[in-house]
Amino acid sequence: MGSQVAVGREVPPALEPVLDDFADHLRAGRSRSEATVRAYRSDARDLLSRLSTQPGGPACAADLAGAFTLPALRGWLAGQVSAGAARSSVARRVAAARSFSAWASRTGLVPTDVAARLEAPKAQRHLPEVLQTVQAAEVLRTTELGAAEGDPIAVRDQLVVELLYSCGIRVAELCGLDVDDLDRERRLLRVLGKGGRERSVPYGRPAEAALRAWLDSGRRALATDRSGTALLLGARGGRLDPRAARRIVNEVTAVTPGSPRVSPHALRHSSATHLLEGGADLRHVQELLGHSTPATTQIYTHVSADRLRAAYRGAHPRA
Repeated sequence: MGSQVAVGREVPPALEPVLDDFADHLRAGRSRSEATVRAYRSDARDLLSRLSTQPGGPACAADLAGAFTLPALRGWLAGQVSAGAARSSVARRVAAARSFSAWASRTGLVPTDVAARLEAPKAQRHLPEVLQTVQAAEVLRTTELGAAEGDPIAVRDQLVVELLYSCGIRVAELCGLDVDDLDRERRLLRVLGKGGRERSVPYGRPAEAALRAWLDSGRRALATDRSGTALLLGARGGRLDPRAARRIVNEVTAVTPGSPRVSPHALRHSSATHLLEGGADLRHVQELLGHSTPATTQIYTHVSADRLRAAYRGAHPRA
């Protein structure tokens, strides 16, 4: 992920309402996730903090017009690079600065949108970590053995891992599922993805068996008045939190012999890679994953190609 989001920077108290208004603008806009809103607000805070420490820096909203300049923004980003921020982190801060600048110019806080000319570094693309098919099968077997005794938590954990891998959905999408999002007759999930985009994702017979066990016994044992329509529940009956889902996957893979300790996103990567290796069309995988463009899905063909090259080097006498 690169360096962490900048937090803890102080800004003059009179600029706090500016950050609050910017965050409200983000929430009301293009259906950004709350995590993105927090990250952009934190980046804007870091920027205003740096500006306020410069000679003649802003102490209130009225001072922004003179201090918010392109050289000042470039100096802020140069400081990020000097501090060792990853390219992806710097790219996100450029996006945050552009968003803040556009909003500030529209609201009259600054005279022009100076960040429109701000250039982001080209982010390095890293191949995602994926499980081998045999490793994925062992991870799923671990959850099946855990759920065999009928403990509600173990039954839930099996379903968490099964849906993440078999459907390739994001952990936030998983935790956002309601019981009404299941079409069990056609074995489809209705998933609400990034940008509020809805899609249907199929699941197989093993996932249906895990769902049946969860709905028939596991969920009933954990459900409380606060459960509502949430499909997956935490130990206290509330909707399962994404952090808890990450912990589940981390712990399951840690105790599976021969499997690396991975995250829910690695299960998503693995699902996409195994689909393509099995002959699935790239466009179909794009739709399943909820990617807006094929370019995002294309990285999984690189993973498969790397595996093919490794197999060739290891097996062919003329490699």
